[in-house]
Amino acid sequence: MLEQLFKLREHETNARTELLAGITTFLTMSYIVFVNPDILSSTGMDHGSVFVATCLAAALGSLIMAFVANWPIGMAPGMGLNAFFAFTVVAQMGYTWQQALGAVFISGVVFVILTVTGAREWLVAGIPPSLRAAIAAGIGLFLGIIALKTAGIVVPNKATMVGLGDLTHATTLFAILGFFIIAALGALRIKGAILIGILAITLLAVVTGYTEYRGIVSMPPSLDPTFFKLDIAGVLSTGFFHIILVFVLVEVFDATGTMIGIATRAGLVSPNNPGRLGRALLSDSCAIVAGSMLGTSSTTAYVESASGVQAGGRTGLTALVIAVLFLLALFLSPLAGIVPAYATAPALLYVACLMLRELVSVDWEDITESVPAAIAAVAMPLTYSIANGLAFGFISYTVIKVLSGRAREIHPATLLVAVLFVIKYTLFPE
Repeated sequence: MLEQLFKLREHETNARTELLAGITTFLTMSYIVFVNPDILSSTGMDHGSVFVATCLAAALGSLIMAFVANWPIGMAPGMGLNAFFAFTVVAQMGYTWQQALGAVFISGVVFVILTVTGAREWLVAGIPPSLRAAIAAGIGLFLGIIALKTAGIVVPNKATMVGLGDLTHATTLFAILGFFIIAALGALRIKGAILIGILAITLLAVVTGYTEYRGIVSMPPSLDPTFFKLDIAGVLSTGFFHIILVFVLVEVFDATGTMIGIATRAGLVSPNNPGRLGRALLSDSCAIVAGSMLGTSSTTAYVESASGVQAGGRTGLTALVIAVLFLLALFLSPLAGIVPAYATAPALLYVACLMLRELVSVDWEDITESVPAAIAAVAMPLTYSIANGLAFGFISYTVIKVLSGRAREIHPATLLVAVLFVIKYTLFPE
């Protein structure tokens, strides 16, 4: 049956290898079941319900990837997009989490349309590589400042806007220790480094009395507080255009780049053979729509899937294993409930550090490429908004190219996005 479903021999693999690959990928990405509820619950969403929605969205997305695309890629709510959802759309802009879920749903529908029509590939191909790299790095910086704030390392300061927190406070020291544990384990290439770091600090917090032990295993909490609670009508009536645009753009760049990179490493695509890329892109798009209905931010392909590919994963059986493990994780809700924010902050900071590697792809010798890239990356943390960083990057890229007499280098896709952001700031300046 497995051979018929996943064509193991054709991909020169076997069930044992795929099983190990799936376990490997799950260990490297399972930290999301602790981090995502912690981030989204800051909006007022029920922590337990978000935990269930996270596990179900990851399982469902991975199942779709397994059976529709037959690719070894794990899916789950994406880092960066969850932070944009919670800290920008809800906390900073004042929208409800129900409206934010509605925006995720609409962006998912738009994503499906872009994928089916082929416009997704056109959009990705038209965005300058330097700007794409800067967007990833900027999201990393955004996650970084959130992590430092959550850990108590960065605090508000009236004179300088931000300042150094109390580094002698126990929970701040716990967060710093957690970051060093994760980074050291990552350097040693130990599978599940982020998960181990989160659990180590949680255990330390329990032992020292800074958090209360409530058990490890139980029946899953109710999904009802977030299930189908998206407010689509509220989205359409409150000027959510630019928020949906940001969701779509980040989803397009992040998921598409991740999938192409992992599939290339696995030998599933090549410059002259896209393989089942179209099916994989469609799987990703459908997972976003499903995740919004369950009650979580955008679901996307995880770059951690590269660890499973490195372990030999080549088919959707790897993704199926990941899905099953996320379903089993549903019974760990008490453990998720006792993980404190300062235990997940080191994970955010570590992911931020990894995302900054993208800056090497920026063409620093060309001012018309490097300056817009730098503006996009810097604006995200300093304006506390991924949306503003995207807007500043696309607009500055277009303006600098035009004023430098190089307007012909601007791809229509880049020009379109820049114009849309100009319209946004003109009609919705707040």
